Amino acid sequence: MLSKFEQVQKQWGGTSDVIDHWLMSRQQLLIDYCKLAGLPPFEHNTRQLPTASQLQLFSQQLVDYISEGHFKIYDMVMERWNATGYSPTEDISRLYSQITQTTDPLLNFTDRYCSVDEGGDIPDFDNDLSSVGELIELRFALEDNLIELISESLACPPGA
Repeated sequence: MLSKFEQVQKQWGGTSDVIDHWLMSRQQLLIDYCKLAGLPPFEHNTRQLPTASQLQLFSQQLVDYISEGHFKIYDMVMERWNATGYSPTEDISRLYSQITQTTDPLLNFTDRYCSVDEGGDIPDFDNDLSSVGELIELRFALEDNLIELISESLACPPGA
């Protein structure tokens, strides 16, 4: 996931303040996921379950990322499009729909783990965290395609 993120950042970073903001939010979520999962460079010699506060922090950041996408970033893009007379294509609408399909499963994770008590039993955590990683990776791949289409539309508005 991290290497793919670096490729996307090199390819699309700096093309638009909207996209840069999106990529910065994504980068923070990736860092926090890696910390929670104990992935490099944050791995520990002995694998321990995260603390309740670590789970709460990641859950909140995941909710923030999802919310920001739906209510800030997409709105920023729509505002830019409205200013230039561009309207979303069928591909853009399809990708957005696919992205929204990842929202509920991700929010289910946050609902389950944001209120875990310190030292509480979390028997399915590794499987759940793995599933969240897969969903995040899928969401990022879809967002990458959407970023490409958005970047192209912002670079060449109608009538230009």
